[in-house]
Amino acid sequence: MRKFALLLAGSMLFTALTETAQAQVWLRDLVSIEGIRSNQLVGYGLVVGLQGTGDTLRNSQFTAQSLSAMLERMGVNVNGLQMQTRNTAAVVVTATLAPFARQGSPIDVQVSSLGDAKSLTGGMLMVTPLMAADGEVYAVAQGPVVVGGFQAAGAAQSVTQGVQTGGRIPGGAIVEREVANTLDDLKQIRLALHAPDFTTATRIEQAINAEMGSNVATATDIGSVSVIVPAAYTNRVTALMAHLEHISIQPDQPARIVIDEKSGTIVVGADVKLDTVAVTHGNLTVRVTETPKVSQPKPFSNGQTVVVPNTKVEVNDQSDKHLQILHRSATLNDLVAGLNALGLGPRDLIQVLSALKASGALHAELVFI
Repeated sequence: MRKFALLLAGSMLFTALTETAQAQVWLRDLVSIEGIRSNQLVGYGLVVGLQGTGDTLRNSQFTAQSLSAMLERMGVNVNGLQMQTRNTAAVVVTATLAPFARQGSPIDVQVSSLGDAKSLTGGMLMVTPLMAADGEVYAVAQGPVVVGGFQAAGAAQSVTQGVQTGGRIPGGAIVEREVANTLDDLKQIRLALHAPDFTTATRIEQAINAEMGSNVATATDIGSVSVIVPAAYTNRVTALMAHLEHISIQPDQPARIVIDEKSGTIVVGADVKLDTVAVTHGNLTVRVTETPKVSQPKPFSNGQTVVVPNTKVEVNDQSDKHLQILHRSATLNDLVAGLNALGLGPRDLIQVLSALKASGALHAELVFI
């Protein structure tokens, strides 16, 4: 029996998540084939059809130049004309070309404004070539932009939700060029671990050898496992991977605490341990309140009306806090009970965890995201 995870999300108390059996994960969720990867694509284009929320051509000269060049390619001469349209926006278009994507396959694209456009809602992306790092065009994008945010405004108030200067075009690009692959010609493949770990790499080696025969897999280092293609799978590496990816592995989890200071979220791994230690934590709060007063002179006097500052300073050091002993934690529940005994909120608990790590009493890696 093993308790394997713990989660804190913006509350004052930890909640332990327990499981009666150790987690078993399919091999395909732990590794990727070295050399078989996605490729990032990027392009520059124009979004048209906006309702006066596009770039200001006076401030975004690149938008004016791009619009002029596009119109000239369509046979419209705009040289010497002063364009004032606000229905066009310059955008960067990005996409991810999945491995083994074939010509004609649709892929999703992300559209992000470059200039001072207010919103891309209702816009249409014009034909935009998407290039990879080698400078070659691998896809072409076009289509209506889907924006998740919105804005509603009145004379004295406005409401904005989400980001309106970015959006997506589901299936908005068509693959024009394929990335060559020779997967079935390989005599040996290397599996790259998503989370490098010696124990996990060794367990993968043992599981593959138990399934395919001895000496087929070898853990070469902390982050990769080498697999020799058996004779039965010569020129059929795809079938080999289909066989291997459903092998169950129990990955090893490091002792780690992940902290998101922005939201106050703390995630604690199962193997985190704490030595006996005494802790106290008190906040020093200083509140400064400004309530200026107006000094008005008496009638027919030569005085002047002046503003007199009135400052009030309050200091609260929470001196009633006492030392709290946190006993050695043998299990995850012991650690949860000890931290909850401090009665602190997430923000204060982050400071306590950092101090415990510095003291050497907390045996875990702190990861701030």
